[in-house]
Amino acid sequence: MRTKLQEDTHFRVLRLLQDNPEMSQRELAKAAGVSVGGLHYVLNALVEKGLVKLGNFTAAKDKRRYAYILTSKGMAKKAALTRAFLTRKMEEYEALRAEIDALNAELGTDASHTSELTLK
Repeated sequence: MRTKLQEDTHFRVLRLLQDNPEMSQRELAKAAGVSVGGLHYVLNALVEKGLVKLGNFTAAKDKRRYAYILTSKGMAKKAALTRAFLTRKMEEYEALRAEIDALNAELGTDASHTSELTLK
């Protein structure tokens, strides 16, 4: 379970960085749904693995800001994580769909009325 969570976090961070390499750690943490400390740990791991490199963010007035740039290895890893993430989510979707169908059968309703059912 922990490995899947780590993979999901790495996937989300790599995806965010690909589109927004200049995001601050605070912005990345919020978007990825992790703490700033947790994100710092993830970024260090990605840098150590050679998936992300640091570059100066030249447009910033604060020269201490960095851009987190995906390396070619990082792009390949992101693609692999995307495939794994999508496969896992499709499996979860199919399991959920089967559970919904079973519950509808128990209630004697069909799937077209599922959206009308609400839990209170």
